[in-house]
Amino acid sequence: MKAKPVNYLAVLFGLLVIATPVVAHHGGVAYETGKMITLKGTISNFEWTNPHSQVHLDVTDDKGNVAHWDFETQPPSILMHAGWHRNSLKPGDQVTLVAVPAKNGSTIGLLQKVTLADGEELTPTEK
Repeated sequence: MKAKPVNYLAVLFGLLVIATPVVAHHGGVAYETGKMITLKGTISNFEWTNPHSQVHLDVTDDKGNVAHWDFETQPPSILMHAGWHRNSLKPGDQVTLVAVPAKNGSTIGLLQKVTLADGEELTPTEK
């Protein structure tokens, strides 16, 4: 009878060990959460994948230099509820994108909104 509490504790410990990486994965510590950036550019690729979809944007500055940006967003299951589909963004699309940038100044961020050339707005959560 005394073995049962030990078994329950072992199972609980195992679940905690498994759950810890899942919680850590969704941290936003790398991003400047109090800041937003707006970029105009050309979609180079849109990855409709789990665990996070990715938007790749080429931004050209006044001198003609191209910066390649990568933005993380929600998985397809959540984007579909927000009105997105696999072909919402296509290579060559001209867009304006709003995102939370990385703290370290690298060209990555968390996508907040995409405005297409026709004015349609896509957000990563339900409207």
